[in-house]
Amino acid sequence: MLKPIYIDHLEQNVWFSQLAPTFKQFIIRHAVQQNFDKEQPIFHTGDSFNGIYAVLDGAVRLGYIDIEGKESVAAIVEPIMWFGEISLVDAQPRSHDAVATQKSLILHIPSAAIQNLLQQHPVFWYHIAQLTSQKLRFAFLELISIQTQSISQRLAQRLMFILNGYGNHLMIDNNVIHLSQEQLAQMLTCSRQTVNQELQALEKQNILRLSFKKIEILDVPELHRIAHAFPNI
Repeated sequence: MLKPIYIDHLEQNVWFSQLAPTFKQFIIRHAVQQNFDKEQPIFHTGDSFNGIYAVLDGAVRLGYIDIEGKESVAAIVEPIMWFGEISLVDAQPRSHDAVATQKSLILHIPSAAIQNLLQQHPVFWYHIAQLTSQKLRFAFLELISIQTQSISQRLAQRLMFILNGYGNHLMIDNNVIHLSQEQLAQMLTCSRQTVNQELQALEKQNILRLSFKKIEILDVPELHRIAHAFPNI
């Protein structure tokens, strides 16, 4: 059984907070807490679907490592964000790797439990669709930003995405992003030097403060303004 503190954390997640009490209780009753060490994989590209996950504490890197060992980072998943539902929808193997970036406490809802819930309550597919569509929306926003925005705007937008947990958080209550500049550069498909220059420019404007593998946002409204300086298509 989940500790009350983690149930409170789940209630800060947009998706979970909007579920009917029946579904919330099912998740709480069937959820399994798992501990992962730094750089320990949760699942790999090509693995079969084994359930969906949520980060209760720590962080998880979603991405892919090619045959030459080059890594691509799609997102850093932090509390309280859900991941791993795509393979449930399309019944295909995992499309990416999920690796803990630090010691992490992960909530796992096994595939058998999810399938049982869907058989008993087919309406729950609607909620799974919401979870998947949330990620699809941000993927489209990122694709549009690549074509229409400057690197400064793209950086500001990505930082805002991370602060908001990619739409998962009911409110922004932590203005610190635990992320290396190399990982941020991978997300933006640009060089680390470019990201460093842009971050330093923002730091000079007192919009953020840089430290080792950490970015503290000092002026969220101004960062939001930069991210939306021109209307998105």
